[in-house]
Amino acid sequence: MDFDIADFHAEAIRTPSHEDVSAMRELLCETLREAGLEPTVDEFGNVLASKGSPTDDTSHIVLNTHIDTVAPHVPYERDGDVVCGRGACDAKGPLAALLAAFLRLEPTAGRLTLAITPDEETLMTGAAGLADRLTADGYIVGEPTDLDVCIAARGQCEGTITLEGEGGHAASVPADRNAVFGCSSVLSALERFDEAVGPGDDPILGGPKLTATMLEAGDAPNRVPETATVTFDRRSVPPETSESFRGDLKPFLEERVPDGLSVSVDLIRPDTPFPTAFVTDEDERLVGVLEEASGGAVRPFGAATEAGFFAADAPTVVFGPGVLADGDGGVAHAEREYVHFSDIERAADVLTEALRELVG
Repeated sequence: MDFDIADFHAEAIRTPSHEDVSAMRELLCETLREAGLEPTVDEFGNVLASKGSPTDDTSHIVLNTHIDTVAPHVPYERDGDVVCGRGACDAKGPLAALLAAFLRLEPTAGRLTLAITPDEETLMTGAAGLADRLTADGYIVGEPTDLDVCIAARGQCEGTITLEGEGGHAASVPADRNAVFGCSSVLSALERFDEAVGPGDDPILGGPKLTATMLEAGDAPNRVPETATVTFDRRSVPPETSESFRGDLKPFLEERVPDGLSVSVDLIRPDTPFPTAFVTDEDERLVGVLEEASGGAVRPFGAATEAGFFAADAPTVVFGPGVLADGDGGVAHAEREYVHFSDIERAADVLTEALRELVG
């Protein structure tokens, strides 16, 4: 098949996938069918296609990225080498590069699987579902890394801290029973949490980050509310998980809020998976092969990603064209989202060269 990266990338950006990925998934499946492949869609909405036949002496490499984008949709526009639009770099640019390399190769010494997820920007149930059934020797996850080889990323979860106290007239409720006053002790505790009981710094990722992001309390200026809520964002490093973090945070807060208040900690969307932190050893063959082919730096990735779901199984790297941000501010998820098309072509060539080394 004569796969045209520019045409596919343009059509992918023109296909909105911020609310419903059905049309984008069909574009991907139709492209694979035109190449003579038989893609499948599993119960999580993942698109899968494979080539080659693994044996005990050969490798199985999985190529992964996602087809969903954040809102709002931004139309496709191209000016020379610069392609703009929603998904240009996150992650339809990486998808185009991964797909080009996948279609070019006919593995002779291993197996190559394309595994594309539908909900990386939201629930991540697709990647979690894949992690339960895929086994491989290495995973390459497509995200905008500026063609660097990223071997680590922080995990991420969100949650709420709810203080319960006494509600009533502002003239009568004592301060130590006032949930709004109690927020000051919570915010102070959050600032000290990692120094006191956090997991410490990771040699690659550095330290974790705990950020208070929202405050909610009250419905009238002369009434003390029964509850006040602090919302937080947690960026974790190994070995911390969302559940271990929650388990450490609750007793830490209980010791620091006034005795007249009760405190609870709840994760947002606890029934869906959170991206986990991961670190791949830079001495792994997958890292070295991709580093040699790309000439890029080996470094951590700057955002949460699905890669952590796969890293528990095998060495995992994040790689692709585009950047999360540049000197003028945010790029991925921004109104100005863009990618240099020459970087997509370069990424496809790098992936092709690396995969030839890995699977023949």
